[in-house]
Amino acid sequence: MKKFLSKPYRWAAVFAVLLTFSFVFVLLDTFVIPKNVTEVKQREAAETAEQQNTASEQQSAAEDPSEFGSETEAAVTDHSYQDKNIKITIDTVQAYDTTFYVADIRLSDASYLKTALAENSFGRNLKETTSDMAEEHQAIFAVNGDYYGFRNNGYVLRNGVLYRDTARQAGNDEALVIDDHGDFSIINENAVSADCLTNPWQVLSFGPALIKNGEIVVDSTSEVSQSKNSNPRTAIAQVSGLHYIVIVSDGRTEESAGLSLLELAQEFAERGCTIAYNLDGGGSSTMYFNGEIVNHPTDGRSSRQREVSDIVYIGNE
Repeated sequence: MKKFLSKPYRWAAVFAVLLTFSFVFVLLDTFVIPKNVTEVKQREAAETAEQQNTASEQQSAAEDPSEFGSETEAAVTDHSYQDKNIKITIDTVQAYDTTFYVADIRLSDASYLKTALAENSFGRNLKETTSDMAEEHQAIFAVNGDYYGFRNNGYVLRNGVLYRDTARQAGNDEALVIDDHGDFSIINENAVSADCLTNPWQVLSFGPALIKNGEIVVDSTSEVSQSKNSNPRTAIAQVSGLHYIVIVSDGRTEESAGLSLLELAQEFAERGCTIAYNLDGGGSSTMYFNGEIVNHPTDGRSSRQREVSDIVYIGNE
């Protein structure tokens, strides 16, 4: 070995091999190798919410049986769904040289607004397509979530279960909290501990917030990290109690340029939203409805769904 390393260029070769190995390992560790896997288990909080759901469902039906349609069968079209607890309509809109899809959602209880994790487990680099996760959970409607598995920090709380309480340390750290009444709020992860949240049902960690207290809080210079100004987008907003708007836009194609964060916020504001929050976008942006993909997912190079860590969905199961 000593003789082998006596030549300087051989040291350089060994260093280059080690450097290459380290670089490849970092890439695999970041993007490929699954780790920290925790099987999803519904804890007491989730069970309690289900019980509350049942009680609320019975109360809602008794108070206003016509609000959510038939008690026994769902009314379904290509662009709408309505049963006794869930009402969804989807409109396709053309503006800003972009095609985007607006889902208007009304629920009888917050427990119908659910989330799911890829492979039904919490962990790094666990991925499935939005449609696969939606079908596994018999979702009526679904969009991609915050892609939590791409990072080691950012709160992850889903269906009442806290999986990660590590706050993001740099850049935007606004998280969307949905409580067990279905009401939205925006928190700063570095100012509010995940353990201090009151009756949280879901926490999504991406951002930024688009609207707070009915006011647009982004401008024409706002963007997510180094993303382009116009992109495929996914965002969710609350209009009033158990009334939500979800928007997914196409982008990065000749047919559809994509939306800026300000344009996205303006669309929510026009629909009366009081809080709106940006989720993972770009190639992740996907809207699923009744077994079909509504939008045209693309990363700008190929047209197909990206595998992601999680979804937000509406469903009875």
